[in-house]
Amino acid sequence: MSDISLTASMRSNLLSLQNTQSLMDMTQERLSTGKKVNSAIDNPTSYYAASSLNNRASDLNALLDSMGQGIQTIQAANEGIESITSFVEQAKALINTARDSTASSINKVEVNAKDFAGVADAGKETLQLVVNGGEVMDVELDSITAASGGDLEELAAALQSKLRDLTGDDKFKVDADETTRKLTIYNENKDVSWSLSGEINGVDMTSNGAATIPNARTSSQEQYNEILRQINQLAKDSGYKGVNLLQGEDLRVNFNEDRTSTLLVSGKNADVEGLQLLQGADWDNADNKALENALNAVDSAINTLRNWASELGNNYSILETRENFTEKLVNVLTEGADKLILADMNEESANMLALQTRQQLAINSLSLASQAAQGVLKLF
Repeated sequence: MSDISLTASMRSNLLSLQNTQSLMDMTQERLSTGKKVNSAIDNPTSYYAASSLNNRASDLNALLDSMGQGIQTIQAANEGIESITSFVEQAKALINTARDSTASSINKVEVNAKDFAGVADAGKETLQLVVNGGEVMDVELDSITAASGGDLEELAAALQSKLRDLTGDDKFKVDADETTRKLTIYNENKDVSWSLSGEINGVDMTSNGAATIPNARTSSQEQYNEILRQINQLAKDSGYKGVNLLQGEDLRVNFNEDRTSTLLVSGKNADVEGLQLLQGADWDNADNKALENALNAVDSAINTLRNWASELGNNYSILETRENFTEKLVNVLTEGADKLILADMNEESANMLALQTRQQLAINSLSLASQAAQGVLKLF
């Protein structure tokens, strides 16, 4: 095309038309994309500044997901604590019910030993013992000797030792009352029934101790222990996406892209062992020591759970506040980036209209500039 010669006015008008078309192409791109900076060529400073802002906004958006999941993890733990607290309060009610009930008496039998007297000659005395309807066991005692009157305390000690050795049950006890001349034979294990028969130095030792029928205390104890089992299971089921704050696992939530701003939520052991709750045992005892110990442990556990709930609530509030702040910061970053690269659609529309007008004028001007050359044709 270099061989074609254009007049100066035609070349000037052509260049103007080409510039107008270039501007129209750029305006059309802005109108179609909505951006005035589509690449680093358009405006390197604005392009890279906007990219940096958008990248940070994207990183914070990813952290928002982590914060949301952290909130859900805390909510799961809080629901667990509330349910465990309900269980512990129910356990306390059972302890109070048992304490208000009457304890059963130990199965014991008194034996009249008024005619008991020690003898001087050596020998063996044999009694028969049956425990829980089992086999008959021979209880052999050396004859108890005494200088005068017979020593009941010596007999009681010997008989108690033999009963314990023979059965392996250290709950068997034998007491002697020298004043009333009576022996009291009993077993502190209320689940055991037993019978004893035979004579010692002419005294009939026949006696029967029946196992205690379960009462309100033993029933409450069984229900209490079932609640403890449920507490352990509930604590295990309070996890969320692999993190269980009630099993001693910690939760760390990051608030910024370089992980310099974080929140560590410390886990707690909310099972029976972690709450230091006592297994129900020996509630059917008139001294109520086991019940008092269990009640103290339950009160302590309730206070502990309330403190943990308060701590979780505080962490929940922190996470919600940081989540809201991050959402707003993402919006600020996105708006800042948009101000750098987005086009003013009204302005670009006006530009397009002006360019179209300029283009028509340039075409008309080019047409006028070519009329001089067209005049040559009239010579022929």
